[in-house]
Amino acid sequence: MPKTLEEINRKIKEGNAVVVDAEEMSLIVEEKGLAKAAKEVDVVTTGTFGAMCSSGVFLNFGHSEEPIKMQRVWLNDVEAYTGIAAVDAYLGATQLSETKGFDYGGAHVIEDLLLGKEIELRAVSYGTDCYPKKSLKTKITLEYLNQAIMVNPRNAYQRYNVATNSSDKTLYTYMGTLLPNFGNATFSGAGALSPLCNDPDYETIGIGTKIFLGGGKGYVIGEGTQHNPKAGFGTLMVKGNLKEMSAEYLKPAIFHKYGVTLYVGIGVPIPVLNESIARKTAIKDADIVTNVLDYSVPKRDRPILRKVTYEELKSGLIEIQGKEVPTSSLSSYFIAKKIALELKNWLEKGNFLISAPLEKLPYDVVFKPMKEEIMRVKDVMLAPVITIKGGSSIREAANLIIEKNIDHLPVVSKENKILGILTSWDISKAVLGKYRFVDEIMTEKVITAELEESVESAAKKLQEHNISALPVVDKEQKVVGMITTSALSKLLIK
Repeated sequence: MPKTLEEINRKIKEGNAVVVDAEEMSLIVEEKGLAKAAKEVDVVTTGTFGAMCSSGVFLNFGHSEEPIKMQRVWLNDVEAYTGIAAVDAYLGATQLSETKGFDYGGAHVIEDLLLGKEIELRAVSYGTDCYPKKSLKTKITLEYLNQAIMVNPRNAYQRYNVATNSSDKTLYTYMGTLLPNFGNATFSGAGALSPLCNDPDYETIGIGTKIFLGGGKGYVIGEGTQHNPKAGFGTLMVKGNLKEMSAEYLKPAIFHKYGVTLYVGIGVPIPVLNESIARKTAIKDADIVTNVLDYSVPKRDRPILRKVTYEELKSGLIEIQGKEVPTSSLSSYFIAKKIALELKNWLEKGNFLISAPLEKLPYDVVFKPMKEEIMRVKDVMLAPVITIKGGSSIREAANLIIEKNIDHLPVVSKENKILGILTSWDISKAVLGKYRFVDEIMTEKVITAELEESVESAAKKLQEHNISALPVVDKEQKVVGMITTSALSKLLIK
């Protein structure tokens, strides 16, 4: 028999509601079945605590004597956006300090405000008749601010892709430090505890849903930016009163050589209105599948190396291309669980009622890439390209290089697949040795470009590897063209 929200809220007020967290719910459904679990359990609590860069705070400083229309504002040397009103500003969590760089940012200012510390406020203005003051410098605390409203455009991703690195150099990313040659794989999200994993169809989570946000009460105010529910990557836009929050659930973090971010704690209560919701809240880590992406490929659509479940990720090891790769989470499971339990405590004490969404979050939306004009490798490559078959003599290669007046000669298989590359310098060196065939002197580990790759990306490869040419290959690794530094230079001159 389905329940109503009013019935559940009445039980919460009376202290009779049965509240469990998402991990407990999966065990209850397993033990008692869906029908009994749906009847017995009233609310399932969820939680997540991870890096949520798309976070920030609207601040109102009040008017100074004499008044100022703030044109630019800094809080502890971190600039906030002021294109809204005279003494309002939006401080983004990822904005860096102008004096401390990566060591301090907007997220640190937010934490310092929560800890009651004094913040240096600086502002400049062009001055107007009604706002004559042109500069200001003072100290503020959270207590003295009229308003500090946290508004986070994108939080609580439903799930995250897993990041790894196939290249031979270390990468520093928003997914943490990625060691070379599949040295590690990082992931984020709380798995079965994550709010949107427990309500993937947005039956109970929508605009107006009351939530746990940073230790205080907040609300869902819409779908988050980059909301992509069809792909399983839904997000939430949330708001709450910073003055009611706690530094325990809002923590700044520095991702080495990447930047500053803010860890945000979010918990969402899911009312168990029927068996369908009971089934969804019984989700396990083994049911949540995501992609392992190679972040060494500098493209928007990075190659998917494999599918993996959160259960596998949490085991500490996954296999990628025959290699055991250690995994680590960028989120805190410990604090995510603590949030789910704290929310459960609020509900059991009758301090938190469930709110019905005023409007459903959109499900049928398409997340589009940026519209831009990109010059691709296929548009500028040299083609057809002169190649030589593997097993050919060095003399044949030397003749080709001289006759065709080229400096680079890809070595290919019978199917025209790349095997290696020769340069005129390789031929010159071979003269001094006792080599006979191209296979003996060619460079086997060839850096290549793809047809759809941007020219900018190809140019970076040339620079990073200190080479002067890239064979262009198709999806079957067949050589179809060549990109050279001299050709790119001519392109720039045009």
